[in-house]
Amino acid sequence: MSTFSKPVEEGGEYEVDVKEVGRRGDGVARIGGFVVFIPNSRPGDHLTVKVTQVRDRFAIAEKI
Repeated sequence: MSTFSKPVEEGGEYEVDVKEVGRRGDGVARIGGFVVFIPNSRPGDHLTVKVTQVRDRFAIAEKI
């Protein structure tokens, strides 16, 4: 079990800046260094997102 405290929680809403594109084409932002993938986003986007899944090393969020 990981002792790393994740800076995001499922259902949480956050403002992010998309900085790069992931291997599958999703936008990638970071919250407290934690990777967040956002489908249908591009580098340069400033978004409010809602986290839909939190995994050990990353989260997935949707634009709101």
